[in-house]
Amino acid sequence: MKPDTETKREREKEMVSQMIALYCKKNHHTKGTLCPDCAALTQYARQRSDKCPFMETKTFCSNCAVHCYKPEMREKIRCVMRFSGPRMLFHHPVAAMRHMIETKKEQYRLKGRK
Repeated sequence: MKPDTETKREREKEMVSQMIALYCKKNHHTKGTLCPDCAALTQYARQRSDKCPFMETKTFCSNCAVHCYKPEMREKIRCVMRFSGPRMLFHHPVAAMRHMIETKKEQYRLKGRK
């Protein structure tokens, strides 16, 4: 069963929020709240997801041909993903496994098109 667009959008927003929270906790030593920079990044990422016109056909931003983040924010989210991605398996295992499976499916689907 394929999730509807709004379910995908909410799941993506939740995943990015969890990754930023993990990054902030481990790198900025916050407890239960985000530092101002990470809070701004979370808000920005969620807004980008809300406005994404490709949500119906893409899995995650990393698989999208159009990069809608401003360069500064794109670099920040890249740092977050690089740090939090491997650690998500220990902190949010179900979400991490779902993300890995969906990413592999998307890679397989795109490979079949070529």
